[in-house]
Amino acid sequence: MTATPESVERVHALLTDGTTVCVRHARPDDQKAVLRLYSEMSDANLRLRFFSVSRRSAEQAAARIAQPSGSGYHALVAERGGRIIGIAEYQAGPGKTAESAEISLAVGDGRHHRGVGTLLLEHLISAARAQGVRTFTADALAENHEMLKVFSDLGLHTERRFDGPEVHCVIPLEETEDYLRSVERRGRAADVASLVPLLRPRCIAVIGAGRRPGSVGRAVLHNLSTGEFTGQLYAVNPVARSILGVRAYAAVSALPRVPELAVIAVPAGEVAGVAEECGRFGVRALLVVSSGLDACQAKELLVACREHDMRLVGPNCLGLANTEERVRLDATFAAAHPAPGSAGVAVQSGGVGIALLGGLQRLGIGVSSFVSLGDKYDVSGNDLLQWWESDGRTDLALLHLESFGNPRAFSRTARRVTRRMPILTVDAGRTEAGRRAAASHTAAAATTTMTRRALFAQAGVTATRTIPELLEAAALLHSQPLPADGRVVVVTNAGGAGVLAADACAEAGLVLPPLPSGLVDDLLDVLPPGASTVNPVDATAAVSEGQLRACVDGLAAHDGIDAVLVVLVPTAVATATGDVLVKALTHASTRRARTLAAVLLDQDVPVRLLPSDNGRVPAYADAQAAARSLAHAVERARRLARPSGTVPVLEEVDTSRGRAVVDRFLRLHPDGGWLDPRACAELLGCYRIPQSPWAWVETEDEAAWAADRLKGPDGHVVLKAHWPGLVHKAAQHAIHLDLRGDAQVRAAFRDFDVRFGHVMTGAVVQPLAPRGIELFAGVVQDEVFGPLILFGLGGTATEVLADHAARLAPLTDLDAQSLITAPRCAPLLLGREGTRPLDLAGLEQLLLRLSRMASDLPQLAEADFNPVLARPEGVTALDSRLRLVPRRAPDPYLRRLR
Repeated sequence: MTATPESVERVHALLTDGTTVCVRHARPDDQKAVLRLYSEMSDANLRLRFFSVSRRSAEQAAARIAQPSGSGYHALVAERGGRIIGIAEYQAGPGKTAESAEISLAVGDGRHHRGVGTLLLEHLISAARAQGVRTFTADALAENHEMLKVFSDLGLHTERRFDGPEVHCVIPLEETEDYLRSVERRGRAADVASLVPLLRPRCIAVIGAGRRPGSVGRAVLHNLSTGEFTGQLYAVNPVARSILGVRAYAAVSALPRVPELAVIAVPAGEVAGVAEECGRFGVRALLVVSSGLDACQAKELLVACREHDMRLVGPNCLGLANTEERVRLDATFAAAHPAPGSAGVAVQSGGVGIALLGGLQRLGIGVSSFVSLGDKYDVSGNDLLQWWESDGRTDLALLHLESFGNPRAFSRTARRVTRRMPILTVDAGRTEAGRRAAASHTAAAATTTMTRRALFAQAGVTATRTIPELLEAAALLHSQPLPADGRVVVVTNAGGAGVLAADACAEAGLVLPPLPSGLVDDLLDVLPPGASTVNPVDATAAVSEGQLRACVDGLAAHDGIDAVLVVLVPTAVATATGDVLVKALTHASTRRARTLAAVLLDQDVPVRLLPSDNGRVPAYADAQAAARSLAHAVERARRLARPSGTVPVLEEVDTSRGRAVVDRFLRLHPDGGWLDPRACAELLGCYRIPQSPWAWVETEDEAAWAADRLKGPDGHVVLKAHWPGLVHKAAQHAIHLDLRGDAQVRAAFRDFDVRFGHVMTGAVVQPLAPRGIELFAGVVQDEVFGPLILFGLGGTATEVLADHAARLAPLTDLDAQSLITAPRCAPLLLGREGTRPLDLAGLEQLLLRLSRMASDLPQLAEADFNPVLARPEGVTALDSRLRLVPRRAPDPYLRRLR
């Protein structure tokens, strides 16, 4: 077997019933365990595996795992409870160029129909792709329906050819969208099943609840007891017989029943030992509220959870709750029980959790389930999104995540879930200093904030800046229909307040359209004399309840309006007090299901939900808060109106050759580095990224000859010096522009030779580019988020103006389009009066090809294209720099636990 760092990796993953299995590479010392797997199989299953009942075949199969490195053999085993329960293998031809491999699969008797074989095949496919294998072949008996179904259900196109009693299968391993959706579907089912003991337990034990008030464990036990948990509840305390009226036992092993969920609230040094005791007793899930675990204690805790098949929330968390009537679970130490409802909440910070629960309670928005993730050793926001997607109750998701374990998996889950419910988050850590991987424009532009925002934008997550803003947006998204677009009409009983609201809407990106004449006449008929019917509509302080209601109804019935924002101030006019106007607002019919919101300037809370005839209406104390919330709703509506993007198939991409270029460079430069212009151009050519014509020269004569060959119609060329490590040519004065004629080219080369001869390895000659818009495109490989594609204004303005946007690779077609339109310079690309738009299709292709290159080549640490010349006739990268490092990226879509 090939000895790689991955070949000794142990990962844990979930089976279809929610239990855990360890997947690892087979070792030579596994021969006896594998033989035992085969020896315990029935004769019928042995025949299906080996086409005969010969035990000799089993012995030969077990002996295969001792094959030497380079033999083309690769084997993975599934292990549970210290025993191998399944094995998946492939045999490719010798050498690194074999692109086809024959596979075999075996799962122990009594372990079928739990997804062991499919999980092993997913991991085997990922390992094979990393080794350059592109196709699996397999032979099976035609009567082996279960195995054939495993192949067909993978999500990969399987070709079958029947030959008598056997079936020959060919399975291309290309990572298609169908395959990723199939993996997601299997993962979601397993994930949800694994969370049932955590969120729907029938029996709970609280370990560490004290007899005296003040302990966290006692507080959790109190909330479970007073929250009327519907299952059996126990306490574990070495000295007490009863705590808060709950029966207590001296140890976990003394409990009369095995709890599905154990709450651990003991000192940090005791947590791992208690977890191990719980695992041996058969507990299925742990909630660890204890804090202060050091690295060794943390590792021991997680090992206990993995070895004993337990899901874990925490440590260092506030707890969890599920308000379902059949559960009524409040295992938190919060001051009040969460009210039942339909908002799912997951937070890393307990303080943020308390703030969100309090804010939702003030709004009257109940909670379906709440999980404080704490240090997030296991259960994550991704797990909770899948639970809420499946629980039949949740229609609003609120997240506070300080870190991401697998951002690309989170992005795929969130893209799917947000089609069914809004997902809101607080974009925490915005002021963290941007990381600098190297001195290129790309690395300088990429920051943690930009990366997180790219994730949220692509995933369809509504990102807010503060907790109050999150609650403001949640109030509107939870209570009102989405606006079709951003056309808003402001109605007020005070002109000045209406102007402020109009400003707030415009600053939030909303539009206040002028009202058509017919609608103006209708409004004038119902409003008091002196009313103004421009937008904003000033109904005057004399407006009555009935007039305001008629005005709002009339606006809501008009097709050219998406939302109505009513701004009210208290007045002393007898015909309509503030309370009466609020009543009119909440009784307005809005019979066309328009979005309705209010601003009540005398309100003493930032936002509240007013009961109305059609549900509830969000009322804000500040117009800017209302406008921000409307803008979030508009953005969500626009996302839902757009089709889901797809990663397009690109023509003329030679991935194999690109990988060969990378391997060749890293063999010569084991620590990595910047590619020289020739290798850089070769790699870009593998992905058909358009480049300006160029020539590499090492002498004055070569420079003159190349200039004569490459000169454009005007006869001008550019000469660029090169030496290893050179990044900013302009800053080093290592570029000569606008050279014409043999003498100028020779003089420029001699200048380089005088100034840089001790380091310069050569120079590049290019024709002088025509006029156009100078743009910038690049890639940075983030260790957590993967490749990030950046785009914006280029040339010398790149770092000065910092007009950049970013998206995570792989880009879909819609991602590429939104990346082009996101920077402030976007209007320059679309054409202005007297000018044609640039080649947007070519620009989109460049970004998609850059994304493909970054996705194919995890060794690509940075790519820096500046400038990219964009003209109506085409798009060309004039200057390109690529930096490679020796690294292997984990498969982001491979099913595995942390």
